[in-house]
Amino acid sequence: MTLRLRERGDTIATELRAFKVCKRAGLVGDQSLPETFRALANLRRRGAVAAGVVNSGRRFAERTAIIDELGTVSYGEQDRRTNAIAHRWHGLGLRAGDGVAVLARNHRGLQYAVFAAGKLGCRVIMLNTDFAGPQIREVIGREGVDLLVVDGEYLGLLDGLAPRYGVLRAWAETPGDDTLEAMATNGNTEPLPPPEKRAKIVMLTSGTTGSPKGAPRPEPRGLTAVAALIGPVPFRSGDVVEMCAPMFHSLGFAYTLLMTALGSTLVLRRRFDPAATLNSIDQHGSTGMVLVPVMLQRMVDLGDDAFASRDLSSLSAMLLSGSQLGGELATRALELFGPVVHNFYGSTEVGYITIATPEDLTAAPTTVGKPCLSTKIRLYDEAGQQVHDGAGRVFVRNAIPFEGYTGGGHKEFIDGFMSSGDVGHFDEAARLFIDGRDDEMLVSGGENVFPREVEELLEHHPAVAMVACIDVPDEQHGQRLRAFVVRREGSAVTEDDLRGFVKANLARFKVPRDVVFLEELPRNATGKILKRELRALHS
Repeated sequence: MTLRLRERGDTIATELRAFKVCKRAGLVGDQSLPETFRALANLRRRGAVAAGVVNSGRRFAERTAIIDELGTVSYGEQDRRTNAIAHRWHGLGLRAGDGVAVLARNHRGLQYAVFAAGKLGCRVIMLNTDFAGPQIREVIGREGVDLLVVDGEYLGLLDGLAPRYGVLRAWAETPGDDTLEAMATNGNTEPLPPPEKRAKIVMLTSGTTGSPKGAPRPEPRGLTAVAALIGPVPFRSGDVVEMCAPMFHSLGFAYTLLMTALGSTLVLRRRFDPAATLNSIDQHGSTGMVLVPVMLQRMVDLGDDAFASRDLSSLSAMLLSGSQLGGELATRALELFGPVVHNFYGSTEVGYITIATPEDLTAAPTTVGKPCLSTKIRLYDEAGQQVHDGAGRVFVRNAIPFEGYTGGGHKEFIDGFMSSGDVGHFDEAARLFIDGRDDEMLVSGGENVFPREVEELLEHHPAVAMVACIDVPDEQHGQRLRAFVVRREGSAVTEDDLRGFVKANLARFKVPRDVVFLEELPRNATGKILKRELRALHS
């Protein structure tokens, strides 16, 4: 009983901290009491996906919600248009609990589809735009899709697919009755009643190590999960945010919902362009940016002149995730953008874990930061014993526990903490560092080697633009590393140069057995390197 009371007291204290964070961001606290009660009632009856667009449609009706290639959309318009789409879908027969799959790039149509499905209480399955036809068909067959919403460019991948309520176009080069734009502008815009059940979002794993798996998440209870995402990052109501990260990905999706609840303006482009993004910050006075590290690298590669010719002083918060942020890139970004860079560490299954602030990255460029609000992290060894000093497998507990994969299976748990799949360590300032994936560790000559350590070193070589390492068999040592390197433009660095560089800085058994030079590294839409493709191409 005493333990239960203590846990309840901790929960209340955490929620009070979360309320303060959300009030500072402008999410709560400035509405009248009746409006506050109305917003909370919407959240309880409709769920977070639908309530966000409904509440913001009332609270920020005249604010700009979206700037994309078609122009601007206000929050009031967004609410009315998604009402019209939802009414049309309901007329087709779509009901709460039915599956709506969305295969779209970053534009208003993706948001319309998600919010309309949310208002009907559907399961929303976010498909990766990098998936091939077989992957799309596999996921749709497994997840139980009743309606498919896609950009027109993907229609050719859907041969043989016939969901019972059809296929609609989210982005269309030609008009038609099958487009969301037509449904949004020619229909009943009256508010819908709360659905019988609240919407559920099914995010998909990246599929970098196998078939993509569905990873549904429970809706957060209270404000703790929201505060965990914005506590260390200065996102505020009314911001103008460059949403560069794919919105089908956990990072882009979570912060799209968050920016909608905050009444902020999202600047969207279907395809990322580094120069266009810098121009957009200058043009729109953008205050925030959400992106993946490879996008940041492409902006940094534009050079000093590209930054000197644009006014980026409005930017106050840049958030990165999706793949590991290298120390050299973090340092360079801080130099070019100023103290605005934040590194988010999480996963589709675990959700949020840590956020590194500009101060963290200045002191330790390779850190992923300190735990988010209410997040607990433990390190365990292979035997399941907790590690208090040194490196160990990273296990996490937070406010949005993973429910298991839709196709069956779960992540490993120890003492109520879930595996992130990574190995890491803490420094004396309680900052977490990720040493590598626990399934990528190799044993070379009896010594443990993590590819990430060698990759991080080679990234600091002035002739190396990008690098990835995998394990390969070795007759003498059992296993060794093979490095795949993209040279910087104009560089003539050799294999012997790079092997010598590693030998001069790390132990002999960490020196790659060989170095393969490529024009580019295979990546998915979030910038994660596809090492299985490297293995297949160079086995």
